[in-house]
Amino acid sequence: MNENLFASFIAPTILGLPAAVLIILFPPLLIPTSKYLINNRLITTQQWLIKLTSKQMMAMHNTKGRTWSLMLVSLIIFIATTNLLGLLPHSFTPTTQLSMNLAMAIPLWAGAVIMGFRSKIKNALAHFLPQGTPTPLIPMLVIIETISLLIQPMALAVRLTANITAGHLLMHLIGSATLAMSTINLPSTLIILTILILLTILEIAVALIQAYVFTLLVSLYLHDNT
Repeated sequence: MNENLFASFIAPTILGLPAAVLIILFPPLLIPTSKYLINNRLITTQQWLIKLTSKQMMAMHNTKGRTWSLMLVSLIIFIATTNLLGLLPHSFTPTTQLSMNLAMAIPLWAGAVIMGFRSKIKNALAHFLPQGTPTPLIPMLVIIETISLLIQPMALAVRLTANITAGHLLMHLIGSATLAMSTINLPSTLIILTILILLTILEIAVALIQAYVFTLLVSLYLHDNT
């Protein structure tokens, strides 16, 4: 049971070679593009959503921060499509791997922090020591603020990994219960199946919300350093 429960989180291989890279490169292929002057409804809706998301995230940034707009929009699209494809049966979700989420979080966080130290070093250092701090508490507060800064990418990665993994495990358990009850009690099976459908709808929302939260937090880190 435990092996089947966590089998979907094992990175797949093809002829002994890891297939995670191919899976990561697959979602961008599903994004429709148009070569015509007049777009269809799907592409028009897609462009409207991208503009709406970009406008909401970039509203608080200055000119230097808005140079990250393309990267942040690409990030939210990639995470959202990866999460949604992971809800398909017999599929693999790369965002359930902590290593991949750290590989996304650490460079973005480091880039924002380095930009802050390069452009506004006084403001960046001021975050380590709030104004009006009593002298005996200065060393302790500097250590606490340093630790809180260093764990930001870990918090980003763990939040995304935990939410996506928990949803997949819950769907797997309820799906297994539905199959087990189908031969025992039909009314109970229908009730559990209804719960599973509602949970699937919830997981679709969670997949989109977690992509937005991850990108929004990166945007906030960028805003604090520009």
